[in-house]
Amino acid sequence: MIVANRKSLSEILDMVKDCNKILVAGCKGCVTVCNVGGLKEVQVLASCLKIARKKDGGKPLEVEEILLERQCDPEYIEQVKDTVGNYDAVVSMACGVGPQFLSEAYPNQKFYPAVNTTFFGGAVAHGIWEERCAGCGTCIIHYFDGLCPIARCSKSLMNGPCGGSSHGKCEIAEDLDCIWDMIVKKKMAQGRLDDLRYLTPAKDWRTARDGGPRRSIREELTK
Repeated sequence: MIVANRKSLSEILDMVKDCNKILVAGCKGCVTVCNVGGLKEVQVLASCLKIARKKDGGKPLEVEEILLERQCDPEYIEQVKDTVGNYDAVVSMACGVGPQFLSEAYPNQKFYPAVNTTFFGGAVAHGIWEERCAGCGTCIIHYFDGLCPIARCSKSLMNGPCGGSSHGKCEIAEDLDCIWDMIVKKKMAQGRLDDLRYLTPAKDWRTARDGGPRRSIREELTK
């Protein structure tokens, strides 16, 4: 899933400093799962904005709330088409895709991001998420027993480990597991250490972000 973190209240307040009426829009997608942009978080942010404005002695801020099924799908952002013009601005609590889709759909309205999108990852413990995928466009984890050295190695080494790891930890942080240590140990446990004698070829990065915005097309769904 996409993992995100909410921006500071001061940053969001600065975005809406000239607004008297705003809509805080949450998303039931990834940001709900990582407890950043779901219904509870929308309600908390709305309350905090109103209280902060009142505390600063400014003109009262009217804040309304909505939770969309997904902000990355035109079908669901149509839910606000009849009301989006009623606000000075809309504050989106979706990942970075959400406010962009809203902005394209409603060009006459202002949309502000309430969260910072961080990475593709998953929950490793309650309240803790870790990156697992860099979205490079060509998955090669079958070479590494399902573990990704691109996203999880600090140097994105395709042929590791490097000489900096120690006791299974990466040299950049004591609490960061060396993914190559994990790969090697898994190969050893399966009796397949000789797999690592194979030199993984240089990766074709044309499917990654460097070529500009990417697009995925399913022809059978477009007809």
